[in-house]
Amino acid sequence: MNAVEDYVARIEETCGEERDFVVIFKYDKKDEAITKILQKAKMEKSISRIIFELTFQNVSFRLYGTGKAIFRNLKDKSELEKVLADLLL
Repeated sequence: MNAVEDYVARIEETCGEERDFVVIFKYDKKDEAITKILQKAKMEKSISRIIFELTFQNVSFRLYGTGKAIFRNLKDKSELEKVLADLLL
């Protein structure tokens, strides 16, 4: 198993003009995933340590303490998986 499969429960693509992806982390691994992401990504803004606005490799995304992340303006799912793999290694 790779890092993405270890941590990610599912990935959903949003509808609309811009391509956004919603990533749901596995419940039992979400705290570990959040910790790894916060160590590697640059924090733009944090709201009560519940919502984090982050950037990593020129990709902006929002991470929630509940174990969900929304990645904005990605070309396709393979680009998302590459970013996730780099974040979760």
